[in-house]
Amino acid sequence: MIRIEEASITDLQRALACKELSSFELVQAYMERIAAHDRQGAGINAVLELNPDALFIAEAMDEERSRGTLRGPLHGIPILLKDNIDTADGMHTSAGSLALAGHYAREDAFLVLLLRLAGAVILGKTNMTEWANYMAKDMPGGYSSRGGQTLNPYGPGRFDAGGSSTGSGAAVAAGFAAAAVGTETSGSILDPAACNSVVGIKPTLGRISRRGVIPLSHSQDTPGPLARTVSDAALLLGAMCAVDPLDAATARSGGREQLNVSCLPLTGGLKGKRIGIPRRFYADSLPAEESKLFEEVVRELSGAGAIVVDPADIGSTEELESRNSSVFRHEFKAGLNAYLNRLPTGLPVRSLEELIAFNKANPEKMLKYGQYVLEKAEETSGYLTEPGYIRDRLSDIRLSRKEGIDKVMDEYRLDALLFPDSNGESIAAKASYPSIAVPAGYLSNGRPFGIMFTGRAFTEQVLIRIAHAFELLRPRRIPPVL
Repeated sequence: MIRIEEASITDLQRALACKELSSFELVQAYMERIAAHDRQGAGINAVLELNPDALFIAEAMDEERSRGTLRGPLHGIPILLKDNIDTADGMHTSAGSLALAGHYAREDAFLVLLLRLAGAVILGKTNMTEWANYMAKDMPGGYSSRGGQTLNPYGPGRFDAGGSSTGSGAAVAAGFAAAAVGTETSGSILDPAACNSVVGIKPTLGRISRRGVIPLSHSQDTPGPLARTVSDAALLLGAMCAVDPLDAATARSGGREQLNVSCLPLTGGLKGKRIGIPRRFYADSLPAEESKLFEEVVRELSGAGAIVVDPADIGSTEELESRNSSVFRHEFKAGLNAYLNRLPTGLPVRSLEELIAFNKANPEKMLKYGQYVLEKAEETSGYLTEPGYIRDRLSDIRLSRKEGIDKVMDEYRLDALLFPDSNGESIAAKASYPSIAVPAGYLSNGRPFGIMFTGRAFTEQVLIRIAHAFELLRPRRIPPVL
């Protein structure tokens, strides 16, 4: 019998095709594993809610398969979603907040519609850092008032599980689903991927529609996949990519080369690829043991035929990192108010101001870590007209793109930049450029260590091929023992 906790999507499809199991049985098996290890056993606390329709959807996919109808590589495959992604079914969408504990979305997010069309079984919702970690200064990754604290499967309670797509990363690592969807504003997919020894892809903003996702920053928010292999993450990414007429950002991808991730090379994927090492970005912050692991990665890439450009420093790094950009603070209020105002009447909050008041009225449940960040955001106008915001937004674009990633990649003719863990996620996020995090080993205490490849806008296919080739060099991911 196939080990579902480590099986790839390709493995699962092979088992489904030869009738070794059905989608119905697959959903049951994941539900049994969640029951054994999420609230009990290891107590990962990654799954916030199960879809009451999951088994029915699986049966429908089995029926289609029996008639010879296959929708694609995700047909009958169980997928988990972060709790800030709307689903028009029996599940809530709350961004981890008890203030929205009674919220049922009226419509599926656009990416959910695409997943359903692709035949995926929406298994449930995952816990997350409340309001995508834009609530309090010291809130730990993976904590929410509605869901509590998510733990890292690699020694629960010992290591940081990352954030804010914490539940999605931890659930995939723990084998609770074939793959999961998270969202990122700055590191919220890449960080939990690195922390939980899984693959995470933060695509170019516009590859996947933002419609139906509770917002933090419209200029940086994007959904993306988390999975145990590069090929699985790529398959999930491909299923969610389409132009959405109601999300202007997706029009950026309309005339571009469409993703083709169905066939990744088995050998030679690194040969001749020019990979730059922006050492200045992390030189003062990388501990000795992590530095040793990273240097091993660099040597392996070079040995596999990659042309390593070292250093390939980003000239705008110091100015970009030293600035305290106000972009999130302004865009959060504008975006959240627009989302909350469209919710049905009867919910306790319809604006950021009402959310802050709701939290103050229920401090024991809602304010374990305070709400300083929410209150600072409320001080803005919500109209995006402040000169400081406008200047910061334009400076972020200039420093991260023209004077940042674009400049260094032009200068050294690079295919990708390489960072340890998710150290470079902020510059890629500000540029709205893609990155992929891949497991790269473990520290002596067992904590996962990852690397991240970053590229220009809409170069996901290049990054996926590089990451996949790196993954093939030798086994790196070791399943957690629950």
